[in-house]
Amino acid sequence: MSTDRTPTFSSEPGAPASAGQIPLAVPALSGNEWTYVKECLDTGWVSSVGPFVDRFEREVAAYLGASHAVATTSGTAALHVAMLVAGVRPDDEVLVPALTFIAPANAVRYVGAWPVVIDVEPEFWQMDPRRVEGFLRQECEVRHGLLRNRRTGRRVAALLPVHALGHPCDMDPLVALAREFGLRVIEDATESLGARYRGRPTGLLGDVGCLSFNGNKLITTGGGGMVVTNDAAWAAKAKYLTTQAKDDPVEYVHREIGYNYRLTNIQAAIGCAQLERVTDYVAAKRRIASIYAGTLSGVPGLKTMKEAPWAESAWWLYTVLIDPDDFGMSSRRLMGVLGAAGIQTRPLWQPLNRSPVYAGAPGGDCPIAERIHSEALSLPSSIALSAQDQRRVIETIQSSRPRDARSRRGPSDE
Repeated sequence: MSTDRTPTFSSEPGAPASAGQIPLAVPALSGNEWTYVKECLDTGWVSSVGPFVDRFEREVAAYLGASHAVATTSGTAALHVAMLVAGVRPDDEVLVPALTFIAPANAVRYVGAWPVVIDVEPEFWQMDPRRVEGFLRQECEVRHGLLRNRRTGRRVAALLPVHALGHPCDMDPLVALAREFGLRVIEDATESLGARYRGRPTGLLGDVGCLSFNGNKLITTGGGGMVVTNDAAWAAKAKYLTTQAKDDPVEYVHREIGYNYRLTNIQAAIGCAQLERVTDYVAAKRRIASIYAGTLSGVPGLKTMKEAPWAESAWWLYTVLIDPDDFGMSSRRLMGVLGAAGIQTRPLWQPLNRSPVYAGAPGGDCPIAERIHSEALSLPSSIALSAQDQRRVIETIQSSRPRDARSRRGPSDE
């Protein structure tokens, strides 16, 4: 079977690695996690009510400078609830980037709305404001006070920028377009906790933001998420919806459909311990990214990630682009070579415009996202990645490039 498609590293991303293997991204659990979890067990507060849930919400809000934070079972649950509180309705449309994990598009569908897939820009791989503007001005029109897609007739309700891989989107032009056209901005910051845009933390640059605490994220609760906003009414609505929409918790009266999206006290306890180390974790991610950039930038056929002058990336997963002609092999073949050496890597997500489940979604072609997807490979980026292991990753990449890579190219390729 071709090594282009079948790496020998079999562990799931975020799973414990076997001895001698270097995982893609695993959590660091070296703080007060044991102490706080033991407190939950000793006191019996183990379920979805308990002091650590309130504490975790307060402390996340304080870290970001948000007025309100509402804990959820996952980042996807946070996105779903954010759609609801932002007023996205069935048969609306929401603009999402082509290059993202599928969860934002799924959350759009959870509320009965439809994703409009927008290509990313080539420098930092984020939702392209120029493409957004082109869609809004050329493909939409105002009818009876509502912005509608000319082709589908559906109301365009919101933008959903995703800070992919921890690097912020260029939010000022996106927010300006949203305000001009009367759209809500639902910010997917599930990969960018610790990142800043023009000095401001991601998650608070739009109307409502969403975080994730999955096992491979900057900080983890094992699985969990958060809705953050400065709007008190939206926060109250989010809390109401995530706790089964109880209008009378004694008589169990429910006037709306709610959801069991409550984070447990044990998970929140882990999150509180993790948040105590968040500054160190961000520094570790930035150090790892700096080493990759400094040592791999000169490898022919390999393009390292960039950081915009207006951004401070959280560098969630450091990702490189592999030009198969210049490097001498494809990104997928390199993934196989690294896997055989016990180094876990992975490609980026299939662009949404190519996803079978979203075939035919509005928005048009996405050539930039498709090129990045074909060439991208995410490298080991665990917070506790040792200098020795990172050096092994780098040296394996450098030695994997065929010596005759350039000689195999024709004169027209020079």
